[in-house]
Amino acid sequence: MPIPAKVEKISDCVWEIPASCKENMRVPARIYASQTLLEKMDDGVFEQVTNVATLPGIVRHAFCMPDGHWGYGFPIGGVAAVDPQEGVISPGGIGFDINCGMRLVRTNLTLEEVRPHLTRLIDRLFQRIPAGVGATGFVKISREEFCEVARRGARWAIDNKYGWLEDLQRTEAGGCVAGADPAQVSPKAIDRGFKQIGTLGSGNHYLEIQVAKKENIFDSDTARTFGIDRDHQIVVMFHCGSRGFGHQVATDYLQTFLRTMGSKYGLSMPDRELACAPFPSQEGQDYFSAMNCAINMSFANRQVILHRIREVFSEVFGKDPAELGMHQVYDVAHNTAQLETHLVGGRMRQLLVHRKGATRALGPGMAGLPDIYKKTGQPVIIGGSMETGSYLLAGVAGGDQTFYSTAHGSGRAMSRSQAKRTYNGKQLQQQLKDRGIYIRCASFAGLAEEAGAAYKNIDEVVTAAEQAGISRRVVRLAPIGNVKG
Repeated sequence: MPIPAKVEKISDCVWEIPASCKENMRVPARIYASQTLLEKMDDGVFEQVTNVATLPGIVRHAFCMPDGHWGYGFPIGGVAAVDPQEGVISPGGIGFDINCGMRLVRTNLTLEEVRPHLTRLIDRLFQRIPAGVGATGFVKISREEFCEVARRGARWAIDNKYGWLEDLQRTEAGGCVAGADPAQVSPKAIDRGFKQIGTLGSGNHYLEIQVAKKENIFDSDTARTFGIDRDHQIVVMFHCGSRGFGHQVATDYLQTFLRTMGSKYGLSMPDRELACAPFPSQEGQDYFSAMNCAINMSFANRQVILHRIREVFSEVFGKDPAELGMHQVYDVAHNTAQLETHLVGGRMRQLLVHRKGATRALGPGMAGLPDIYKKTGQPVIIGGSMETGSYLLAGVAGGDQTFYSTAHGSGRAMSRSQAKRTYNGKQLQQQLKDRGIYIRCASFAGLAEEAGAAYKNIDEVVTAAEQAGISRRVVRLAPIGNVKG
């Protein structure tokens, strides 16, 4: 579609919609994209990002990342920072799959060593890590112990021998955010979540064995710091979140906010999907506490999955995971709202930063980075499609323009229903096998939804983010095996 007339070009990969373009916009809206990506964005992106700009307390701009597309309330790829004293918290700015995120683990294996075992690896990973709608995991805990998981996150998993202590150091927020209070979570949410630790879920969630080829390394020094230090090196990337637990938390509080937003707080938003509450209010604080529980559950979920991955590789290759060099590179969250400190107008301010389908990308030297990444900036894991590839990026100093946020993946170019009408999952599986990509899936309909052509061009997305100065390319990773939810 043509770029709407109201969109002004700031640079080749930064575009702005002035606050004067819509009633009640408090700040301009900024979209980070090449002209090609911008022209392919659906109308919903422009509508939603300008709606976000009407949020009470919003600071600087409403943002949309290069992978942006229509979402619930916020566009996927939406970022908004609000003043925590005067502003609001909105579940639409976080998403239903709270702390959906990415984790990457490297190995010291090469493609030559793994290729003969690939089918066995994928089959066993598919067996050991439940995928699909309603899947339950092998971790058997009570509802009471699940509340401990919600409080302690990945630390609970480590204390129960599901991983290594160093994994916490290489996980955003150390794998646990403060302020999680299970008392603010409904019994229904706990019922939906307490059996789901160690599961992938469905939709765009996946686990992928990938290869890093020498010609796809853009910065060898940073790649080496991240653990990518040989040609045709094998890594494992996976994408999942808080499952039914996070979905129920979001659902519960959206209903609460819809009831109280206008009647109690006199708030009115241009879209009911942006239902919100003042952050300092009882409802706002209760949701924040419940959301933090879902963030922590998701960190624990990915930690347990990593433990299973190490087990499978150890069994197949007959070596301890440490011998196989299976160190975590990093774990990044996508769907969160976090209290952070940023420089705004010449002074440091505490802000509540909503990221919906966007990755935090801290620049070199910033607080919150593990010591090993202080010089490089934060590893940023960008998932692509199962057909094309993914990226490992690094945060940069220029990321301050987006409150150190960047893209989170390819971003959909086609709806799920359209993809299912266009592609046949079983045929797609065979076509990928013929190309050397072995896939196991919980549902062929779900596989069709994830066809490569249903997503934006991952190379265009990461190039736009780099040219806009919000992250930089380090390594491109190619898929060879995949477990789909």
